[in-house]
Amino acid sequence: MEDNQLYKVLTIAGFDGSGGAGIQADLKTFSALGCYGATALTAIPVQNTTGVKSIYDIATICLEEQIKAILDDMTMNAIKIGMLYRQDIIESVAFILEHYKAINIVLDPVMIAKSGDRLLLPDAIATMKERLFPMVTVLTPNLLEASELLERDIQNKAQMEKAALDLIQMGPKAVVVKGGHLKGDCDDCLCIKNPNIEVHWLSSPRIQTRNTHGTGCTFSAAIAAFLARGSTIFDAVTQAKHYLTKSIEAGAHIKIGRGNGPVHHFHHLWNFLPSAKG
Repeated sequence: MEDNQLYKVLTIAGFDGSGGAGIQADLKTFSALGCYGATALTAIPVQNTTGVKSIYDIATICLEEQIKAILDDMTMNAIKIGMLYRQDIIESVAFILEHYKAINIVLDPVMIAKSGDRLLLPDAIATMKERLFPMVTVLTPNLLEASELLERDIQNKAQMEKAALDLIQMGPKAVVVKGGHLKGDCDDCLCIKNPNIEVHWLSSPRIQTRNTHGTGCTFSAAIAAFLARGSTIFDAVTQAKHYLTKSIEAGAHIKIGRGNGPVHHFHHLWNFLPSAKG
């Protein structure tokens, strides 16, 4: 990369006015990891740390114009896709990314918020699998999302590995089935086509905290940032997991809001700021 250039990542995702998830979390993550972030907004959930209150649609033409405006102007080193919500939005995103020959695409198949609110309409799931999975570099479902995608319960490590192997057959270059909902440590199953399929287990200790709002967004955004910076898929995922674990740990006891607070995206940077003077 030329000296006067920055690593650039586009997030195509939903909104979170409370700052812990969605495009806000993505931008924080990109910045924390040395990338320049751009955004295209897919939907406007009205939410805070206690949950989603309502969701307002974005017109498809509005989203298309947002993405085209960015990609006509900047060459992106990676793309992160989060909340898509509707079938027509998925179709538009897939068509545009094919047209611009986008690379390093990370898809977080956002379906259900931690509050239980649905963030992807049921009739859009098949379209996501058909149109987006074949172009994805890394797919990052949690256990609930993997269960919906495969229409079966996934609750333990053996089922996670089988799920990752089944999902990678749908087109992604790599799949991370996240084990945040497991009991015990947070074990993730990573499958990579290289060209044969490799299976890796990534483990981190479980941190006792309610501040887990936006962890999925942060993890997928971190993978995109590391891919943009030139990491391999394996290194990008392992580095992203380490970053997220440290972000959860640093934010574990911070009080923001009345519900599930966010992680500390800038934990490794704010320690170097001078103390506030009275």
